Amino acid sequence: MINSNNNLLAIGVFLGLTLLGYLLGNAAIRVKEYERTVTVKGLSEREVMADVVIWPIAFTQAGNDLEQLYLDMEKGVEKVRAYLTLKGISEQEISFGAPSVTDKSAQQWGGGERAEFRYTATQVVTVYSGEIDTVRSAMQDLVELGKQGLVFGGNQYEHMTEYQFNGLNQIKPAMIEEATINARAVAEKFARDSNSEVGKIRQASQGQFSISDRDKNNPHIKNVRVVSTIEYYLAD
Repeated sequence: MINSNNNLLAIGVFLGLTLLGYLLGNAAIRVKEYERTVTVKGLSEREVMADVVIWPIAFTQAGNDLEQLYLDMEKGVEKVRAYLTLKGISEQEISFGAPSVTDKSAQQWGGGERAEFRYTATQVVTVYSGEIDTVRSAMQDLVELGKQGLVFGGNQYEHMTEYQFNGLNQIKPAMIEEATINARAVAEKFARDSNSEVGKIRQASQGQFSISDRDKNNPHIKNVRVVSTIEYYLAD
């Protein structure tokens, strides 16, 4: 009787272990299938117009009479103001900085040649506007101010015109969708070539949006770009 019970117990354990091995084997196969993935990148690009322009207009004056120099700078400011408003730029879009004056005699070191003019002054008038075409038209005709006696100068790098695009949030959703569709198309092409099918997304990461000038001659035209990286499961 005891031997019979032991035999039955042994058979039960054997069958249980066999069934467990079968189940674990199938689970391992399924896990192994899920390990088959493909990682692809999807690109989306847009060409957009800048919506803000920052235009610093720097002009200089020189003289030996400091008081007269300041008066000349004030006259220059009024000329710039009149020119900009004539070109359709509103007063609210124009700001004026304080003139920067350099005393050359205070900078001379012994033995140097005496400068013709003791004082030089630089004045910056800045236009901050969303009317890109209007401002660009005024830029092209700036020679009109030169004919009125204004000398443009200053630090050219510091006073470079800047174009900005602030409408990224409006185009983000469509660009992310496009990048995802493009990534899926690449994954499907890979799957067809390997006799597989694209499954669900395993993981995805959205790259940073970049905004750059389309080219150096058209900084008011921007190129917006994003790359999404997506990993898909593959199935037979």
